[in-house]
Amino acid sequence: MDPLDKSILGSLYLCSLDSHVSALELLRSRLPLPREIYNEKIQKLVDFGFIERDDNSKLTFLGRDAFKVVLVGGVFDLIHPGHIHTLKAAKAQGDILIVVIARISTATIIKKDRKIYHDDKQRAELVSSLRFVDLAVLGRQGTLYDTVEKIKPDIIALGYDQAHSEKEIAENCRKRNLVVRVIRLNTPVPSTKSSQIKDNLGEYFYRI
Repeated sequence: MDPLDKSILGSLYLCSLDSHVSALELLRSRLPLPREIYNEKIQKLVDFGFIERDDNSKLTFLGRDAFKVVLVGGVFDLIHPGHIHTLKAAKAQGDILIVVIARISTATIIKKDRKIYHDDKQRAELVSSLRFVDLAVLGRQGTLYDTVEKIKPDIIALGYDQAHSEKEIAENCRKRNLVVRVIRLNTPVPSTKSSQIKDNLGEYFYRI
């Protein structure tokens, strides 16, 4: 498939998750694209069956299958080299990288003594600023699988030190009729952890 066609389909998909910006505006943030060419591409994708004819903002099953979505989740309170390596490795597994930011209410349930310096919105903005992240969203209030059902990724990528079980996640996805491949990513800097950075520098920088 033409890379531009795939980018247009991906942008429509992203806009279905976050409607604050149009697909064309999203594309223009990464490459110059005249509206006339965009409209021509949309019409061709409709004719080829990748986009719904009655609603040009919606993908058909064929359109959604034209690209792979990778989902990564985490707290991302302090971005460090380990995060960068993990997110880049995750993006390399597909075409679109979506990062789910755990809400403070969820993160503190998983680990009660966790110190979180930045609020939900700040952490989402921090991750969104990374150029290889296509979309950062706050996790839904509920279980991990409520968010997975909304995004419907092709791949869920776990960090090397995340406690989640690949087998358990895959089984729970299957119970919800979600066909998802779950992988575990490695890192060249396993000694770099947010908890250690916070222990060493949190008091100095944040007075906490």
